[in-house]
Amino acid sequence: MSRKQILILIALLALVAAFFAFDLGHYLSLSYIKQRQSDFAALYAHRPLFVIGTFFAAYVAVTALSLPGAAVMTLAGGAIFGVLMGTLVVSFASSIGATLAFLVSRYVLRDSIQSKFGNKLGEINKGIEKDGAFYLFTMRLVPLIPFFVINLVMGLTRIKTGVFYTVSQIGMLAGTVVFVNAGTQLARIDSLRGILSPGLIASFVLLGVFPLIAKKIVEVVRARKVYAKWAHLKPRKFDRNMVVIGAGAAGLVTSYIAAVVKAKVTLVETHKMGGDCLNYGCVPSKALIKSATLVSQIKHAGRYGIAQAEAKFNFADVMDRIARVVRDIEPHDSVERYTGLGVDVVKGYAKIVNPWTVEIDEGNGKKQTLTTRSIVIATGAMPFVPPLPGLDAVGYLTSDTLWGLRDLPARLLVLGGGPIGCELAQSFARLGSQVVQIEMAERIMLREDVEVSALAKKSLEADGVQVLVKHKALRFEKEPSGEKVIVVETAGLEKRIPFDQLLCAVGRVARLKGFGLEELGIPVGRTVNTNEYLETNFPNILAAGDVAGPYQLTHVAAHQAWYAAVNGLFGTFKKFKADYSVIPWATFIAPEVARVGLNEQEAKEKNIAFEVTRYKLDDLDRAIADSATEGFVKVLTVPGKDKILGVTIVGEHAGDLLAEYVLAMKHGLGLNKILGTIHTYPTMSEANKYAAGEWKRAHQPTQMLAWVEKFQTWRRG
Repeated sequence: MSRKQILILIALLALVAAFFAFDLGHYLSLSYIKQRQSDFAALYAHRPLFVIGTFFAAYVAVTALSLPGAAVMTLAGGAIFGVLMGTLVVSFASSIGATLAFLVSRYVLRDSIQSKFGNKLGEINKGIEKDGAFYLFTMRLVPLIPFFVINLVMGLTRIKTGVFYTVSQIGMLAGTVVFVNAGTQLARIDSLRGILSPGLIASFVLLGVFPLIAKKIVEVVRARKVYAKWAHLKPRKFDRNMVVIGAGAAGLVTSYIAAVVKAKVTLVETHKMGGDCLNYGCVPSKALIKSATLVSQIKHAGRYGIAQAEAKFNFADVMDRIARVVRDIEPHDSVERYTGLGVDVVKGYAKIVNPWTVEIDEGNGKKQTLTTRSIVIATGAMPFVPPLPGLDAVGYLTSDTLWGLRDLPARLLVLGGGPIGCELAQSFARLGSQVVQIEMAERIMLREDVEVSALAKKSLEADGVQVLVKHKALRFEKEPSGEKVIVVETAGLEKRIPFDQLLCAVGRVARLKGFGLEELGIPVGRTVNTNEYLETNFPNILAAGDVAGPYQLTHVAAHQAWYAAVNGLFGTFKKFKADYSVIPWATFIAPEVARVGLNEQEAKEKNIAFEVTRYKLDDLDRAIADSATEGFVKVLTVPGKDKILGVTIVGEHAGDLLAEYVLAMKHGLGLNKILGTIHTYPTMSEANKYAAGEWKRAHQPTQMLAWVEKFQTWRRG
């Protein structure tokens, strides 16, 4: 809070204090107004403009300072000026005063509140920007909510001042008329409670609910407009409650949930059950990383007191093991399992032909058409292949096609410095490939903090990866000898790098083509456009997983699946907004990098105040025993509090260690709770407790401890 803001706050508090100290509230009591009603009326008859101006200024001051007495002044307005003039004066005075209180709250308090509660207010601000006028109008119509509270709270949001004033002027009008009209009969009023009967309050509540009802009506009208072109095709009866397109993580979980709640659901998969994660991504890559890690450990056996060790292996055997791992997990995602769970699984190509109909081409000329109340698009994503000249001529691998390799590439070129590129570059280097990794940006793993990127680069280079950042790929060429070459630009100069195999790992793009989205007019960008309920422009057609974004993570796809299933099946009655407040992820290089919530660069970008607590693993007993001391735990907290904003862990088993912080953030547990939890000794998980201990040490009550020291000295005599 700036000095100017502090001075304004002190001045306002002084005015409020003076109001109570000098008992000015006496002049705003019902008894005082009734006693002086005739005097005010006489003065108004002789000097109308003076009385109106004085009353107007006093009313504005009372509401701007959020002082008690506005209701009594409204009655006085009716008693002195009559219904028409009283309503006019009070309506504008109350709206102007409310807006002044709103502006004071915004100027004095909003910055400090935003810095402390930025994450939560971020979601509130989004709602206010979208539906703020509706909510404000509702609150203004319901007299059960103190208006001064509304003024101050709305000042903390990003609602526009003009909108606030206009909605307040209109929304408070009904209540103003009631009180001003009551004021014309002031002599009969003994208390404010007598003005608002239960019936009148109920009427106001109904008025308050009206904007929300109107909003729902608008949504229904919009939906009807979207469906208008197809309305004549809507069936009276449906074959299915839900059809899910795609059997990756999102599709499998969506169909399973639908079956659990006894819906009739069909799951359509074009290729392999389990999607990318099982067949090309998470599972095979982790199996590869395990083999590569073992080779690395044997190569560095001296770290563990082993004088000599040698790893002899055939790369084809490594790839066979990976295929075995995939086959061992396949039954978890198999047709047989999901059929047993009550899901109708169909292998084929699905196309949405209208909002309630899916056509499935099962091959060999066999097709079936299903009508359904809801559809979930869970078609996943695929590797992005950059449109670089000469790429097709030299050939390339992706994370999808990599697993067919039988010979270890002598020289592997990895294009991309994200998580996939880093994991695969390190693994192949450990297995013996000469790996060059090219990244156009200034560092690899760009979403992580600078120190994390630097540590990752150092680790990859220690395993033999040549990491080239600030290198832009221009084109691919073949030498007359047949040698493959990439031409890159760095520092304004062109550079030629030879290679044997190319792995494109520059990201993934959603699968959007061939499912009927274009024909239906479902908007798409990088992903399918959905609202917070995962609905497309057709409320009964939803999307989940990589095809929907915003995160391309298997566990997020499974998380979204619950919302897609529930909103698709029960959205007519109740909808749930997808919650992305606590999303963990990990990159499985060595050492692993895992994160949940904010890191430093994101907190700075969002202007969120934070404190940083670090604990280095080279101080942890288990890490020392395992010769795994590289890394740290970094926790971001609210300044002066143990509330966790985000955690980054770099180290062995970082992805597993992160789970404790994910649980803590999800359920509002702070570092004090982690510090007070017993952790098994000696384990890597103790790092979480010791990080909490570092925070506690930095926040010791030094003044209190000084007095405690004196007390202990006194006790010794």
